[in-house]
Amino acid sequence: MSLIPEIKPQQSLELLKELHIVTRDGKINQDTRRKLKQVYHLYQFIEPLMADVLEKKGAMTLADHGAGKSYLGFILYDLFLKDKAAGHVYGVETRQELVDKSRALAERLGFERMGFLNLTVEQSITSTELPEQVDIITALHACNTATDDAIRFALAKDAQYIVLVPCCQAEVASVLRQKKNETFGKTPLSELWRHPIHTREFGSQLTNVLRCLQLEARGYQLTVTELVGWEHSMKNELIIAKKTGKGKASARERQLAILEELNLMDLRERFAY
Repeated sequence: MSLIPEIKPQQSLELLKELHIVTRDGKINQDTRRKLKQVYHLYQFIEPLMADVLEKKGAMTLADHGAGKSYLGFILYDLFLKDKAAGHVYGVETRQELVDKSRALAERLGFERMGFLNLTVEQSITSTELPEQVDIITALHACNTATDDAIRFALAKDAQYIVLVPCCQAEVASVLRQKKNETFGKTPLSELWRHPIHTREFGSQLTNVLRCLQLEARGYQLTVTELVGWEHSMKNELIIAKKTGKGKASARERQLAILEELNLMDLRERFAY
C-alpha cells in the first residue's frame, strides 16, 4: 500500500517510479502531483467505460492514440486490467524511441496484454497489428489536428467510446485569420475573432464544436465537460462520445451552416468523415 495519500492503494509504486511520477526514494513533487491528478481524474471517467465493455463482451480493447510515454495506458492497465482475465491496451505513437521504452517497461512489469505500435494514423487504421474493431479510443492532449486523427481512427474502428482531451487547436484559427478581411464584410459575427487573442480562443472552441457535431452526425452521444480545475491546466476540455446508433442528419446540417456562416467551407471535408 502506498504511503503517499494521492496515490491509489492498488497502484504499483514500481510503475510510478518507472514513469518518473514518484522519485526513487518514494517522493512526489508538485509537477508530477499535478500530472498524476489529471491522469487519475481521467481514469475516473474511463474506468466505467472499460467495465461496461468488459461486462457486455467479456473482452475489451482500448487504443491510446498519440500515446507519448503511455502514462495513461499504463495506469489504466495497472489499476483496472492487470487483475482481469481479458482486456488489451494499445499505445499508438509515431516516435520509435518512446515505443521502445514503453515495450521494455511493459515487459519488466509483466503487463502482457499491452502493445505499443510505431504507426501514423493512416497506418494504424489499416495495420494488422491492431484488431479490426477497437472498443475504446483515447487521445489525451493530442496536439492540433492529432485529435482529428484520433477521431478518424475511432470511426474507422467502430469504437463504442471515444475519450478526447484536445490541445492546441490551431488549424481553424489559422483559416479564420487568413480570411479575416474577406469575412468582415460578410457577417457581423466576424467580430467574435477580429482581435488576435479572440481568433485563437474562438478558433479553439469552434474546433471542438465542429468535432462534436461530426461525432453526433456519426451516431455518438456526447458529454462535454472539464477534465480538472483550470488551475491545473488550460487544455482542459474533455469530450466523451458513446456510440448509440444512427447518426443525426441535423448535426451535419448545423455543422455545414456554421462553416458557411463563418466562411470556413474549405474545412467541410475535414469534419465530414
